Amino acid sequence: MSSIFSMASMTDIIFLLLIFFMVTSTYVFPTALELNLPQSSQQTALKPSTRVFVYPEGRIVVQNGEETPQEVTLEVLPDFLNDAMLKAPQGEPFNIAVFADEEVTYGTLVKILDVGAKTGIKMVLATKAAPSDPAPAETAAESL
Repeated sequence: MSSIFSMASMTDIIFLLLIFFMVTSTYVFPTALELNLPQSSQQTALKPSTRVFVYPEGRIVVQNGEETPQEVTLEVLPDFLNDAMLKAPQGEPFNIAVFADEEVTYGTLVKILDVGAKTGIKMVLATKAAPSDPAPAETAAESL
């Protein structure tokens, strides 16, 4: 009597698991909204309840939880954030992450953060991790 083990069913299970993890990993970050985030050496593990995306041309897109992102104006933003805060589950911290492109002007970013300050909502600026060994910046004197 020969003891042969067939690997056919094992490979089917491996492929099914691979497909499952590939599909579920796409839900980790919003992929439809591409921004070139500024770099920072410090990162926080904050899970935002709402995301505000600011584009260089001045467009503001807001996504509350897993809802579909929608474009808003700066004038409507406080009302939208207040509604999102009311929809948030009680007892959980309500945080807003601002994903601003690195080309967004400082003034535009301050206006959006000011909306959060006026409504009493904690807002944090999302960044990407800085390289661990950045090259020294060239100064104006060295370039002459």
